[in-house]
Amino acid sequence: MATAASASPAALRAKTPAPAPHPGPKSTLAFPWASPGASASASAAAAGRLHASLHLGGARGVGTANGAGFHVLHPDVTPLAVPKMAAGAGEQKSILLYHCEEMTDLARQVAARNDDIQLCSISWRKFPDGFPDLFIPNAQNIRGRHVAFLASFSSPGVIFEQLSIIYNLPKLFIASFTLILPFFPTGTSERMEDEGDVATAFTLARSLSHIPISRGGPTSLVIFDIHALQERFYFGDAILPCFESGIPLLKTRLQELPDSDNIAIAFPDDGAWKRFYKQLQHFPMIICNKVREGDQRIVRIKEGDARGRHVVIVDDLVQSGGTLIECQKVLAAHGAAKVSAYVTHGIFPNKSFEKFKPDNGEGPEHALSHFWITDSCPLTVEAVKDRRPFEVLSLADSIASALQI
Repeated sequence: MATAASASPAALRAKTPAPAPHPGPKSTLAFPWASPGASASASAAAAGRLHASLHLGGARGVGTANGAGFHVLHPDVTPLAVPKMAAGAGEQKSILLYHCEEMTDLARQVAARNDDIQLCSISWRKFPDGFPDLFIPNAQNIRGRHVAFLASFSSPGVIFEQLSIIYNLPKLFIASFTLILPFFPTGTSERMEDEGDVATAFTLARSLSHIPISRGGPTSLVIFDIHALQERFYFGDAILPCFESGIPLLKTRLQELPDSDNIAIAFPDDGAWKRFYKQLQHFPMIICNKVREGDQRIVRIKEGDARGRHVVIVDDLVQSGGTLIECQKVLAAHGAAKVSAYVTHGIFPNKSFEKFKPDNGEGPEHALSHFWITDSCPLTVEAVKDRRPFEVLSLADSIASALQI
């Protein structure tokens, strides 16, 4: 009986299976392989096919033949073509800017700031029953484009028709969608003090959070000087709030004043100080607060010195203007040489702007030297046009820059 030691090398080779070939990269070629038992005609046909340069789904290879069949030696893989993004790093985006009717003037100013912003129109019609009959012209032509909408929620009556457009634009296969809402109107109703209070800031934030996602992802929402920064967390994950500020416009304007080196900033309450002091910290500051005396709330100076200064009262918005007027009086009583005011959002319901008179020499206890507002509230801008002491600082440059973020 033969043992392993006495077995011949030839016998061992016959009993030992040949090692399996090392698996190479799988071919993506769609041609059949020729087996060792294939006919000569089939091998010749496969050789003819594989000697050609193959272009299948971006892959290319050159075939060669040997006695055992055909195989690809060096496949040359070329990646599939990838569409270019509309704008690369450092490039200006080309943007189609739509707007509500109230924002026509501001939209024109924004488009004038940048040649890459193209103004577009919407047909704002109404049915006989008063409900909106809206139409977006050339809707198919905006596919693949960056689109923005400039909104003004100046009253509940105009919100529905604008939301109808806002919800529709992202569904038109656009590359991205940006909503510019300079004034977030329910920002001051952000908390509950008694059970049963309704925080309508949360309601509006939820409504905007359900804007459909465009091909480029969630909607970008641009708001200027929202009343409370924590309102960022009222928005859902389907929208990206971007909070901008009008304070840089004020700082630029203050530098142009002849007494720019004598400016002090006053805040009517602690909330305004917390909101803006970091942007204005190189100015001397005065902080006022409200104290209750009986049935009245009186403004007093908490800290800071107004004597001999041109004091500028800064807040995010004004409604009736009562707090600003009380602040103006207390600053004048403490020796302010001039008193001016700035708010990003001049709301002024019921023409309350008429309370503010220009200083014609009467002194700061009776009048303001300047009252600066932005054009975030277009109805107010129209009402105070050419009316002293009001001066409008346009958000057009700021909006044009925000659209390129």
